[in-house]
Amino acid sequence: MGSQSRADFIVDVLTREFGALMAIDPAAFRRKFRKMAASPFAFYRGSASLFYADLTGGYRDDSYLDERTNRVWIHGDLHAENFGTYMNSSGHLVFNVNDFDEAYVGPFSWDLKRFSASVALIGYSKALSDDNITELVTRFARSYLTELRAIAHGGDDAIGSITLENADGVLRRVLQEARLNTRVDLLAAQTTIDDYERRFSLGDGVYDVDGPTEVAVRAAFDTYLRTLPDRSRPVSTNIKDIKLRKGVGIGSAGLPSYNLLLEGHTEALENDVVIYMKQAQMPAVARWIDDERVRSYFTHQGHRTAESQRALQAHADPWLGFTELDGVGQLVAEVSPYAADLDWSDVNEPEELTGVIADLGRAVARMHSVADDESSHDLVDFSTEEAIVAVVDADEAGFVRHLVEFAHRYGDQAREDHQDFVDVFRNGRLPGL
Repeated sequence: MGSQSRADFIVDVLTREFGALMAIDPAAFRRKFRKMAASPFAFYRGSASLFYADLTGGYRDDSYLDERTNRVWIHGDLHAENFGTYMNSSGHLVFNVNDFDEAYVGPFSWDLKRFSASVALIGYSKALSDDNITELVTRFARSYLTELRAIAHGGDDAIGSITLENADGVLRRVLQEARLNTRVDLLAAQTTIDDYERRFSLGDGVYDVDGPTEVAVRAAFDTYLRTLPDRSRPVSTNIKDIKLRKGVGIGSAGLPSYNLLLEGHTEALENDVVIYMKQAQMPAVARWIDDERVRSYFTHQGHRTAESQRALQAHADPWLGFTELDGVGQLVAEVSPYAADLDWSDVNEPEELTGVIADLGRAVARMHSVADDESSHDLVDFSTEEAIVAVVDADEAGFVRHLVEFAHRYGDQAREDHQDFVDVFRNGRLPGL
């Protein structure tokens, strides 16, 4: 595909993916696209739809996929920056995969390929050699397979979740920093106390809601409460304040989100809880998977996102649920004070990167293994880890080589695509902007 026709292809895919939302809020997408223009990795993060168009087109390769490994619960946007900390429902800080907005059921290798190509992009941005990048992707693949095989064989040799008990190096530091966060600090950043009562602060991207909207959000909240598992029913459900937030991130451009301030489990002001109710959207990967059983399993995109997170994350956020607002599916979860992301600018040398990448491989294996016949969901009704191990064990070296070759090839493609994208954007060739 020549440079010109590839540029046209990028425009077509992005327009198909974002066209409806771009028409509603073109300014939000100009901000999104300028962020994507900043670097090849930023472009890659924001263009999952292009990645899947390629995986079902010129980069299609069904190696290691069979009837079972073709329909595993996957993250859907597994790149190197979608990892961080969270406080699980058992009260433990965990470093793991996060941000399940794009989760779906599809080929397990698509997650691994998306992550591997992101490693190539990060490696290139840090001026690592091709041999270094090969070593990083190899370490990820082998770490993933070692952990998955241990889980498949009963779990005795599996390392399990990355917590303060077993983390070391960079990831232990991230967990320790998250531990220093407090609910008081989060509330201080987002709220003020007026006449002895806490309320949200107004500021950039935060807006008051009118009376009819507040009534609708409260009704949607009541519906949401019925989607929570009995064991995680919140102590208090008194809404003290509601504000509208407009999505400003690469992934949430133009999407409305409501923050709700809930009274905590006592009348003291320091344990109030902030939750968000945000419009969910079709995941990019779903446009490229023709599976009616998967599509019909979910009542709406909010339901899909919440169910996927519960499926892929052991001990998910106890506030995680879903609802509808004006007929549109919404995801509801806590704005957690204990969330901290891995900052890749702090990890630069190959030896340090290798340790982190190995840990992430284990985390991905654990994620893939959770959502199967032993979970509370019946969409994937077989042992994921056994199915994947069965197809890979026949040729593990070939599988690792398969991921390494893809990482280099698609990393190069993404860097070229980034340049094409910058050119079409700066020359006004993206319609509607």
